[in-house]
Amino acid sequence: MIYVVIGFLWLSICLYIILGGADFGAGIVELFTHKKARPKTQELMYESIAPVWEANHMWLIIAIVILFVGFPEIYTTMSTYLHIPLVLMLLGIIARGTAFTFRHYDAVKDNWQVLYTQIFYYASLLTPFFLGLIAAATVSQSINPDANTFLDLYIFSWLNWFGVAVGLFTVALCAYLAAIFSLRETRDKMDLTLMIKKSKQTMIFVVLTGALVFLAAYLSDIPLVTWVFSKPLGIMAISFATIALGLILKALHNRKLLPVRALAGFQMVMILVAATYQHNPDIILLGNGQHLSLLAHMAPPKTIDALGWALMLGSLFILPFLFYLMASFSRLRK
Repeated sequence: MIYVVIGFLWLSICLYIILGGADFGAGIVELFTHKKARPKTQELMYESIAPVWEANHMWLIIAIVILFVGFPEIYTTMSTYLHIPLVLMLLGIIARGTAFTFRHYDAVKDNWQVLYTQIFYYASLLTPFFLGLIAAATVSQSINPDANTFLDLYIFSWLNWFGVAVGLFTVALCAYLAAIFSLRETRDKMDLTLMIKKSKQTMIFVVLTGALVFLAAYLSDIPLVTWVFSKPLGIMAISFATIALGLILKALHNRKLLPVRALAGFQMVMILVAATYQHNPDIILLGNGQHLSLLAHMAPPKTIDALGWALMLGSLFILPFLFYLMASFSRLRK
């Protein structure tokens, strides 16, 4: 049953990166759009994230619950040494959702709209950045329980060059997903041309920040190149992600947009596989040479069994209604 629980944990993280990433990316793309094109970009972003934006954080909640119930030592370590970026990320989620709602539904159009919009923009930008910082801290061996100063325990455990690079890479991925997901919401050639341009710009940003991650890893003595390229699975994952990028570029050139969302989602899965499989099932690599493993640091078997059954039964209710939600919004837009 432990592999069922791990499978749901990995699935929830994947879905949060793909769907939540596109959600955050909507604000990022709008922020970096010329003011004259922002109204049209805003409309396209709304339509692309409408089916999932209220349900996105369900996947984050599921991942947190799985860690809390099934892997309490891992949950405790993360919530202790990474409590600052975790709190900032959660505040960003709350601020972004609140600003999005007030900006969209406020009946009075006044200066408050400007404030809501700015909060939405910068919360969309900073939240995935802190998510990237947290992800980087778990594998960079920067968390050292043996440290004896506040800065080493709670600041430099996540605030370092590698974390910043991964944070920027996460921001780039979110913007890329949002731009790609919005392509199928365009209704005329001008809109399509605008979003194709945005998609290509975010692709460049992803490539540049991805290179920055490898550079920061090298300068920080993190064996990222070895993790990714030392075994066939990593090479295959990166190769498949690159091939998917080429297929997306071809689809953009031919303006055949049916497969682009699936290909972008597939890319995210391959990137996650390449980044995590080498040290799997070790989920946190500590600075004192130790590590926390999903297999060695799990809850008692009875707890894992109960959690596994709860996840399987819960998925029977959650997934069909999620697909129904997406289908309902698709029909409304036609």
